[in-house]
Amino acid sequence: MGVSFRAAPARVRVPATSANLGPGFDSFGLALSLYDDVVVRVAESGLVVDVAGEGADDVRRDKRHLVVQAVRATFDVLGGQPRGLEVVCANHIPHGRGLGSSAAAIVGGIVGARELVLGGAERLPDDAVLRLAAELEGHPDNVAACLAGGFTMAWQEAGTTAQKAGTTSGAVLLTKSLHLDVNKSIAAVVFVPETKSSTAKSRKLLPETIPFEAAAANAARAALLSQALTRRPDLLFVATEDGLHQPYRASAMSRSAALMTRMRAAGIAAVISGAGPSVLALTTTANADAVAEFDTRWFTATRLAIDTEGARVLPLAG
Repeated sequence: MGVSFRAAPARVRVPATSANLGPGFDSFGLALSLYDDVVVRVAESGLVVDVAGEGADDVRRDKRHLVVQAVRATFDVLGGQPRGLEVVCANHIPHGRGLGSSAAAIVGGIVGARELVLGGAERLPDDAVLRLAAELEGHPDNVAACLAGGFTMAWQEAGTTAQKAGTTSGAVLLTKSLHLDVNKSIAAVVFVPETKSSTAKSRKLLPETIPFEAAAANAARAALLSQALTRRPDLLFVATEDGLHQPYRASAMSRSAALMTRMRAAGIAAVISGAGPSVLALTTTANADAVAEFDTRWFTATRLAIDTEGARVLPLAG
């Protein structure tokens, strides 16, 4: 099956995301109103990568750039590579802070590449985009929220090769997600430190087993959180309690853990955002300004709305 490319560039806007949200480890994700823009275009030859904003001084500008990897992986699934490629990134999502910068890069690359292929949306529908993004990211929570916006719950289930783009044989695990609209009264405040963290390193701190009581408590809190985010904001504090992963990661981000503990002692529904070290506070729009003024020395507080649209293809100008 051949592939035909559009000559015009494709511009994609992708939101920051916060994963886990306390008890929803590797499943829950929330899209936030902080965005990266990715512009991709096929070229006659070569590879050009231009990056401005967050990460501009650190990321590679070659085939190992994460957006480029996602674009190339998508073209492989769709049936062919162009002779050349140009990628321009305008980043506002901090890197290495637990706010989904890698998920945004992957989703932006996949959606941009799909837009460049004639008939791309039919050949790679949204469910296939999610599966490819989760495969590239290694876990589905951030990419699900980045794609759909709002609050998402992601999981994997057994499937067949006929259900997964790009495979030829054998059984597979399919990534799926459920999107829920967040209650309009809910807002978020993120507390971002100067220091970074590594998701891979923080995962190594997790134990192989946890007490049965902790697992049962987390299951109850996760179920409650789905109601708190959609219907009962008054339950956010109790619903964000976690005993599954945050206590074990605290030693790797002592300032973040201390801030979260102080905020929760003040009755604020605070959690570690993803693998950290940012802290996410879930509150109401009426209280968001007060939460953003919480006494902290090492963090920059930013009030954010909940993104409701997820990844969007936009006109090139504007």
